[in-house]
Amino acid sequence: MCEVQLAGSAVVITGAGNGIGAAMARKFAALGAEVVLADVDADGVRRVAAEVGGLAVPGDAASEDGVRALVDAALGAHGRIDLFCANAGISRGGGPEADEAAWADSWEVNVMAHVRAARAVLPHWLERGQGHFLATVSAAGLLTMLGAAPYSVTKHAALGFAEWLAITYADRGVTVQALCPQGVRTNMLGSSGDAGKTLLADGALEPEQVADLVADSLDGGEFLVLPHPEVADYYALRAGQPQRWQAGMRKLQRKLG
Repeated sequence: MCEVQLAGSAVVITGAGNGIGAAMARKFAALGAEVVLADVDADGVRRVAAEVGGLAVPGDAASEDGVRALVDAALGAHGRIDLFCANAGISRGGGPEADEAAWADSWEVNVMAHVRAARAVLPHWLERGQGHFLATVSAAGLLTMLGAAPYSVTKHAALGFAEWLAITYADRGVTVQALCPQGVRTNMLGSSGDAGKTLLADGALEPEQVADLVADSLDGGEFLVLPHPEVADYYALRAGQPQRWQAGMRKLQRKLG
């Protein structure tokens, strides 16, 4: 297991222009990490980088070229990457009727960004014999998100990829963790519609609370990082009693209309 000591470490964070990514950048930098930050929001990521003394690499970290440029910039600046936080994500609502772009964009950002990040950074880690990959998945990857099939399906895929990485590379020095928050007060929650607000708003955490928990979780290396502890109980119910779980979710679906 690769235990990350944030002081003096080189950390890459995608989706760092706001929300959880920005909160992690501030927390990790405060603990002594050298942060390299990416986001499609160029102004936002430059602002956060300037605030924490990090390096901003604006661009699309979901694309092959974007993630390669990000990894090259981090290696060029620090000579290594100790922790890669694949945090960027998007939420698209609807079901099968959602248009092709909603499904394609969700797949690219929520899944393939993680695949491409791993492809870019694994050779470096395997050569060093250590590395740490943190995938921001969401509780939707363990459970589901009513009213948002593209989001739910791709977050399940993101969890599956993180688990595959963890199993495949653990014995070669690479630690993988899946961050699975439920409601967090970010722009994504604000744009999640009535379903998201009804289901998640009451127990929503601040991004800073999530960042604090992540910082505390890195040393332990537990695969699932659950800012909302009740998610573990929901996940166990879903696995052990799927009919009961689905009945409860159908009841919520009827309430939402």
